[in-house]
Amino acid sequence: MAIYRRRAGASARPWTIRRVPVCSSTEELLGAWLRDQPSLIGPRAVIATHQRRGVGQLGRAWVSPPGGVWISAALPWKSPASGQAGLLGLALALSLVQRLERRGLSVQIKWPNDLLVHGRKLAGLLPGVVQRGSQLRLLRIGLGLNVRNPVPCEGIALRWLEGQQAADPIRWTAEVLLALDHCQALGGDGAWCLDGVRARLWADQLIHPEDGQTWRISGLESDGALRLRQGSRTETWRRWP
Repeated sequence: MAIYRRRAGASARPWTIRRVPVCSSTEELLGAWLRDQPSLIGPRAVIATHQRRGVGQLGRAWVSPPGGVWISAALPWKSPASGQAGLLGLALALSLVQRLERRGLSVQIKWPNDLLVHGRKLAGLLPGVVQRGSQLRLLRIGLGLNVRNPVPCEGIALRWLEGQQAADPIRWTAEVLLALDHCQALGGDGAWCLDGVRARLWADQLIHPEDGQTWRISGLESDGALRLRQGSRTETWRRWP
């Protein structure tokens, strides 16, 4: 938090942090915390050195050994409308990409919630929203960032990009908090992120997982959905099939 406050300066937010050495899942701990204390004055987060059963997209296991940043956060959100988790997840992804770019890294966004460097996964985000009636009350985000932890063959860690000494999980935890601050400060429905995400999409085409054919990525819808075209056929994805 000292690193975070020094870098945030006067814009530092009143984060409440719970840090644990090991847990099943930071998402589980944050969920229990929100049930016990549902009123948020400021943002709160659970940070773990190691997760035993981290959760990624579609319920897949997210390997999260010591050396990475494993965090689940809840951000009070002011928006007159309901929230689209997919669009706000892209807004969070862009905010983190911009922090990484400040360090000279070239990062792409693999829709809907992965960050890639050299085609390999550096980070993953799992967004969710909590509504009160028709209004967005808070944004939840589970985030994993590979720093100096071991990674599978399809992954990449910051220690390979920045060097072992520079890749400090504590420093990068502060960077993640700053990215969340930035996204929360812009607020709204997240539509402000669309141009930035389009410019950083990981590919201009993909192999459709259902028909095995190549489809062209033709852009993003206003709600963050991925727009695809193959000949005269079009599809719009709001989650990966």
